[in-house]
Amino acid sequence: MIRYPDRALRTIGVTAPSSGVSEELHHLLEGATAQLEKQGFAVKTTANAWTQKEAKSSPAAVRAKELISIWRDSKVDAIIPPWGGELLLEILEHLDFRKLTPKWLLGYSDISLLSLAVTLNTGIATAHGTNIIDLRGSETDPTTACWIDVLSSTKTSVIKQVSSEKYQKSWDHDKPTPAVFNLTEPTVWKTVSGNAERLEGRLLGGCIDVIRHLVGTPYGNVEAFRKKSIPDEPVIWFLENCEMNTADLKRSLLQMKYAGWFDNCSGIVFGRSEANEPVQGYTAEMVYQELAEQLKVPIVYDADIGHQPPQVILVNGAHALFHVDDGKGRVVQEFR
Repeated sequence: MIRYPDRALRTIGVTAPSSGVSEELHHLLEGATAQLEKQGFAVKTTANAWTQKEAKSSPAAVRAKELISIWRDSKVDAIIPPWGGELLLEILEHLDFRKLTPKWLLGYSDISLLSLAVTLNTGIATAHGTNIIDLRGSETDPTTACWIDVLSSTKTSVIKQVSSEKYQKSWDHDKPTPAVFNLTEPTVWKTVSGNAERLEGRLLGGCIDVIRHLVGTPYGNVEAFRKKSIPDEPVIWFLENCEMNTADLKRSLLQMKYAGWFDNCSGIVFGRSEANEPVQGYTAEMVYQELAEQLKVPIVYDADIGHQPPQVILVNGAHALFHVDDGKGRVVQEFR
C-alpha cells in the first residue's frame, strides 16, 4: 500500500539535497519565503539552502544529514527544496530510508530522483511539481497553485487538475511577471495516436535525465516496489526531458524498458521540452511513436510537466486517470 502524509500544512521546510542558492541569488529564496509567510505558512530552512559550491549545496553526507534532520522535525509538515541541480545522486548512499515517515516532498528536475527513490524504497507518496523559488511571485497561475491542494491533502483525497491555458517557452529573467512565469504559448497536450486517450494506473516518474541513473541500483528496484506496494496494478509513467537529444532520450527509455520498468505499464505521459534536439532527422515524435508501438500503450506528450512551466502536480504512488482530448488534459488523482 502507498503511505500518504496525514497532517495539516502549516510549516514548510527548505533544504538543498542537490543545489542550494548562492549568495548573489539569496534574494530569490528570500522572496519566496516572504510570499509564503504572507500566505500564512511558516518557513524553516537548513544551512545548505543558502550555499552553493562545486555543483552542489554542500558535501553529500551533509546534504543527507540535513535532509533527514528536517524530515524528522515534527514541526515541519512538508519539504520543498529551492530547486534542482546536478548531483543529488551522491546522497542516496548516505540516506537511511527507514528513518523516513510520511511527509510531503515536492520538487522537480534533480529533486525528482530523490522523490522517486523515496517512493520506491518506502512506499511514501511524493509530489512532482514546482520548486520553492518559483513561488516567490505576488501571484500564482492556476496550474501551479494546485501545489497547496496536494500538500494539504491526506489519504482518501481526490485531486482534480486540468491542463494550463498557456505555457512558458523559455526563461526570460529580464521580463519578470507577478506570477514569475511568462506564460505566452498556447498549451496543447498531444497523443501519438492523434485520438482522445484515457490512461489509468499508479503514477511513477520524474526527470528522465536523472531518474534513469536509478536503473540497476538498490534504490531503483521498481519490481520490488510493485510487489510490496501496488501488487498487480498498472503504472502510468510521467517523464520529462531536461537536456537530452533524441538519441540519448531513446537510449534512456530502452534502458528503462530492458530493466523491466515498463512492465505492466498502462501508458506514458511526456512533458514539454525545449531539449529533444533531433539527431539526423530523428525527432522526439518518432521516439514516442516507436515506444508506443513497442509497448502497445497510449502515449501523451507536451503535457504540463517539467522545465517549461507551469506544471500539474503529480504524486508518485497515487492512482490516476488521465483524459486527453482535443489538446486538453484532465488529471484525477486518488490517494488510495
